[in-house]
Amino acid sequence: MTTRTGFSVSRYAPDRGPVAKLTARDSVLRRLDWPMLLSSLALSLLGALLVWSATRGRTELNNGDPYYFLFRHLLNTGIGLALMVGTVWLGHRTLRGAVPILYGVSILLILAVLTPLGATINGAHAWIVIGGGFSLQPSEFVKITIILVMAVLLASKVDAGDQLHPDHMTVAKSLVLAALPMGIVMLMPDLGSVMVMAVIVLGVLLASGASNRWVLGLIGTGIGGAVLVTALGMLDEYQINRFAAFANPELDPAGVGYNTNQARIAIGSGGLYGAGLFKGHQTTGQFVPEQQTDFIFTVAGEELGFIGAGFILVLLGIVLWRACRIARETTELYGTVVAAGIIAWFAFQSFENIGMTLGIMPVAGLPLPFVSYGGSSMFAVWIAIGLLQSIRAQRPMTA
Repeated sequence: MTTRTGFSVSRYAPDRGPVAKLTARDSVLRRLDWPMLLSSLALSLLGALLVWSATRGRTELNNGDPYYFLFRHLLNTGIGLALMVGTVWLGHRTLRGAVPILYGVSILLILAVLTPLGATINGAHAWIVIGGGFSLQPSEFVKITIILVMAVLLASKVDAGDQLHPDHMTVAKSLVLAALPMGIVMLMPDLGSVMVMAVIVLGVLLASGASNRWVLGLIGTGIGGAVLVTALGMLDEYQINRFAAFANPELDPAGVGYNTNQARIAIGSGGLYGAGLFKGHQTTGQFVPEQQTDFIFTVAGEELGFIGAGFILVLLGIVLWRACRIARETTELYGTVVAAGIIAWFAFQSFENIGMTLGIMPVAGLPLPFVSYGGSSMFAVWIAIGLLQSIRAQRPMTA
């Protein structure tokens, strides 16, 4: 017979004790990708220290409690781990059947942001305030939904053996389903999230084996769309200013270029070894805005130095490396496409977040996966890790 998680178990197998079941060769624990799991957990715990350093002295944010953000970041990490365990238990194949429901719920949530339920935080009208100090950013979960809904469509006929590659009609349908939530998110406007979603779509198409004409057409459409959005004035002034500051950091060093300039100073002052945790002058002096979220990497650069910041890059690299192995080794296109979408998401968002602190990318308001403070982001990335672990755990055992 087959268990809920997809593993084959003999009906006549001897009953094993709990320890034996957990350590058996076919157990879920043995099938998990532990380098990825431990690296992700290390990033979250290291992020807790950096968030604590960035916020412990900011009484206007922590209401006089220096441990406020530390405890909440750890709580978010704990909830994220629980969501990962739940995702592995359900299995990516079980979730495959629930994709239409997940897609509908995601659309309803991002539409709710455009109603009076929505709230504006840091210039983006992308949040739903739940109460009790908690808020939800639905666009974070839309990233997962886009990956799953495109994977279901693109892989359905291929995994069934009817086709070698997705046909043009299937690709077109998947792009329409991805474009709908992206268009709604753009109305918020949350340009950073749309950028990530566009990269996810590109990564999914490349992994699915779709015709290169679709990939080239998507790139061309993206460039044309960016020009059109700018020409029609759909971007808010603060978003235009961010791109202006990226093009010319000295344009307004005390205004639109302030964030990037202060971030560079913080990272540059860290040197090789850093000033030490809680000892960074830029961090303790509160010169870098939104340092616990978008600019968390500046805390690492200033207080942990090149070595500490490099360690974060190594951990992110391990997560991506293991995800690439999972994508390559899975035997079904659905698993490959899901893994590829997550890889594109994590890689681009990490590059954008770190790049904007170094001045090589425009400020886009994207958190650093696992490290930045934020419940919605933390939950989404751990669900993604759960999907990757499920893909690895449910692959056939080799002799």
